Amino acid sequence: MGKHSVRISAYKELFAKILFAVSASAAILAVGLICVFLFMQGLPAMWDIGILDFLTGTDWRPTWNPPRFGILPMIVGSLYVTAGAILFGVPIGIFAAIFMAEVCPMPVYKVLKPAINLLAGIPSVVYGYFGMVVLVPFVRTNFGGSGASILTASILLGIMILPTIISISESALRAVPRELYEGAVALGASHERAVFWVVLPAAKSGVMAAIILGIGRAVGETMAVRMVAGNQAVLRMPYEFLSGTRTLTANVILELGYAADEHRAALIATGVVLFVFIMLINALFSLLKKKDGA
Repeated sequence: MGKHSVRISAYKELFAKILFAVSASAAILAVGLICVFLFMQGLPAMWDIGILDFLTGTDWRPTWNPPRFGILPMIVGSLYVTAGAILFGVPIGIFAAIFMAEVCPMPVYKVLKPAINLLAGIPSVVYGYFGMVVLVPFVRTNFGGSGASILTASILLGIMILPTIISISESALRAVPRELYEGAVALGASHERAVFWVVLPAAKSGVMAAIILGIGRAVGETMAVRMVAGNQAVLRMPYEFLSGTRTLTANVILELGYAADEHRAALIATGVVLFVFIMLINALFSLLKKKDGA
């Protein structure tokens, strides 16, 4: 009976290992298939258009003869909107995480934590509708312009990345051994100094992960940005934050439904550029983690 039980346990362990291996392989296979599809469809289009013309061109005119496919305005628009979202979302998210992990009373925490989780589950189109109804009129009234602008999209994306940054940063702060905080307080540090100079640096890796994931969310967001950014494929200068713009993701979703032939290939090539951006963000995060570990 004992040998039989050991054999059953061994079979269960083997089955679990196979199941986990298949699950991990499925995820890797999915990423690999996406890479193969994007690069097989997009790289030839970039080569036909001209890589420099495609990346640095300022005209996106698929209906012209000959058509022009320059995505520099969309690249710059994506960078502006993402940078604005970081400016709005990252400081608020980190301070909110510190408040929840180190300051927040438990009765308030029991209300605040589910509210943040609920914020993470709201669909993008609802955020977009909120931006159209609330943020666009607010920006138009208080700052000028049409309201559908880089500033509006930045504020909206900053709100959208808050749940990711707050939740992961809070978990990182709570994972720091309490002995570090207690030792700092024992040496004479105030509560605030111990939190900001001891606990927060110790949680730096987790906080950086939260920021990188928030940036990835901001770069990849489509529907909400499409609804509030103005969708103007024009190269914007740094001071034109009250003007409309078009991001890479919005460019794809706006035109892929009716695009054909070279136009469709150019949109897929736009997806390749977006994919490379995400890969660079992940590579940067890996480098920062290695540097931190060293």
